[in-house]
Amino acid sequence: MESHNDAMDIRVDNLSSTEISRLVQEHLSHVALHSPPESVHALGLEALRKPEITLWSVWQESELVGCGALKELDAHHGEIKSMRTASPHLRKGVATRLMCHILEEAKQRSYRRLSLETGSMDAFAPARSLYSRFGFHQCAPFADYVEDPYSVFMTREL
Repeated sequence: MESHNDAMDIRVDNLSSTEISRLVQEHLSHVALHSPPESVHALGLEALRKPEITLWSVWQESELVGCGALKELDAHHGEIKSMRTASPHLRKGVATRLMCHILEEAKQRSYRRLSLETGSMDAFAPARSLYSRFGFHQCAPFADYVEDPYSVFMTREL
């Protein structure tokens, strides 16, 4: 059982705070370190402010500890975007809590499938491991993606 201090609050984020701006920038910087520019599919703040994308921020008391988004591809297919745990909070269960939240939201939206794109390099191994634990398996590119040696595409039925 988690103590009150460990409680995580997951809320829809309007992408206006400095905290979320910094975390999205950290995400973009991390991806850019490990992927050539043409293989970077992470979204900046403006791209995340689209009606088909919902972004949640995860807070522990007044500290932003992570974020993740769900993009509607069509009425039955969603894409997980912008999964990021703030560096000081890695391996504390933030991404696991957020994945549970996003899966629940996808089911409430009656999606039949969730897909995602992540990096193929070692730096993205923890992300691929997380997605595998949640039942995602490798698949062919989906939506507008194309085969790319720097990308791994994953999907799961709901």
